Amino acid sequence: MDVGLMPPPKAERQIKSKERVSKHGEVFTAEREVNAMLDLVKQETERIESRFLEPACGDGNFLIEILRRKLAICEERVHKRQYTQLQYEKNAVWAVSSIYGIELLPDNAEACRQRLYAYFCEQYERLFGSECKPACREAVAYLLERNIIMGDALTYRRVDNPDEWIVVSEWSFIGDGNKVVRRDYSFSYLVATGQGNDLFSDTPCDTFPPVYFLNLNSQTYHE
Repeated sequence: MDVGLMPPPKAERQIKSKERVSKHGEVFTAEREVNAMLDLVKQETERIESRFLEPACGDGNFLIEILRRKLAICEERVHKRQYTQLQYEKNAVWAVSSIYGIELLPDNAEACRQRLYAYFCEQYERLFGSECKPACREAVAYLLERNIIMGDALTYRRVDNPDEWIVVSEWSFIGDGNKVVRRDYSFSYLVATGQGNDLFSDTPCDTFPPVYFLNLNSQTYHE
């Protein structure tokens, strides 16, 4: 992910071109509708650990609003002195790890990653300025690289490699500590066998050793 690029302008833009609408049915949801729909589950959008998966995420209209709401809760707790900087970083990383998107069009998937990353950095730097940790930014970039997937949610396969199934990673903090366990699941099995409201109700296809949350992008997790 090229984290140096800035996100696209926030202008209300529901189509990129008639050709894309005709070929892919691509129409972006307007901000007003995004907020109205998310307000139906408002309590969940403000719960740090609550997971959201958007199977046709576009460039992130829903996901950016979910992230905004979660980070607003983290910031409020900093202002109330309920969170130290480290606690903010842990919960902000947790918030990012709970957001998933699958997108058919590669340019949208990359724009979504950049948009979410830029928003995280903007809020983080506004709160902590020169005290911001590069490792925290890197952990967020790594999560977005894994959680925003170029894939077809209907065929369950990746766009960049159609021979590969879509794999979704679950990130779980161990108790009240700062270590995270990653478990990988096949999206096809999640859709076919998922029960209730738990996205990760199936048996994982791979499990990784615990790692400190600021070291998520370390060699420990690289395949």
